Amino acid sequence: MATLKATVEMLAPNKLLATGYSGATWTLHVPGKDEPREGPSPFETVVLAAGGCTALDVIDILRKEREPLESFRIELEAVRAKGPPAVLETLRITYVLKGPRNEASVTRAIELSQEKYCSVSIMLKRAGVAVTTGYRIET
Repeated sequence: MATLKATVEMLAPNKLLATGYSGATWTLHVPGKDEPREGPSPFETVVLAAGGCTALDVIDILRKEREPLESFRIELEAVRAKGPPAVLETLRITYVLKGPRNEASVTRAIELSQEKYCSVSIMLKRAGVAVTTGYRIET
């Protein structure tokens, strides 16, 4: 198995440039008082990674099931411990879809993502994070 290499470099004491193993870059930032935010915090990226990971899974599974998908979004609710360390304690993932006709396909896609495919959610669960899911089909 190949080693994946990435870097995180200081731009300022509260701002970092992250370069992923793919070459993609983004700014990690915890702004000071009256400073505009220039990117997510490192903690926030974990929450967003869980949402992005499962979103791509569910969209792909529903596409393969030939379920129509007019729109799709993930709503994330995270709770941190009072800390330190202020670790992630719970993560609620709500899938909001428009278009699917078969609710069983939606349920199956979410289950497959959470139990088999979404490495981020699976890692979080193994670390003791209570990850829960739900969905809403909008008309």
